[in-house]
Amino acid sequence: MNIQQLYDFCLSKKGATEHFPFDEDTLVFKVGGKMFCLTSLKQWESNKPSLNLKCDPDYAEVLRAEYEAIHPGYHMSKKHWNTIDFYSDVNEKMMCQLINDSYDLVFKSLTKKNQSEIQEYEN
Repeated sequence: MNIQQLYDFCLSKKGATEHFPFDEDTLVFKVGGKMFCLTSLKQWESNKPSLNLKCDPDYAEVLRAEYEAIHPGYHMSKKHWNTIDFYSDVNEKMMCQLINDSYDLVFKSLTKKNQSEIQEYEN
């Protein structure tokens, strides 16, 4: 996966938007105004990309124990976020699943009204 594929994949999610709320480097994908994926453009340029993704706390612990590439979220809540390094022991299919899981967690945390608005807008 390259940065363009990541970009397209994240924006293909219902209601997903892109932002740079922190600086010119940190690309953030949100749904309903809440973050589900963060990445550094500079890391992509230096061929050391990683993602910060939301994760169920119990599953986050399992993933961190199982994969070298998965760590507690950098600059994020260590309980609810993981940082996943690319080009390591997490393959592209798993990376996509982790992005989907993060999106789903955030989407489900939105109000029912917000969820409905996103569903209606996208249909």
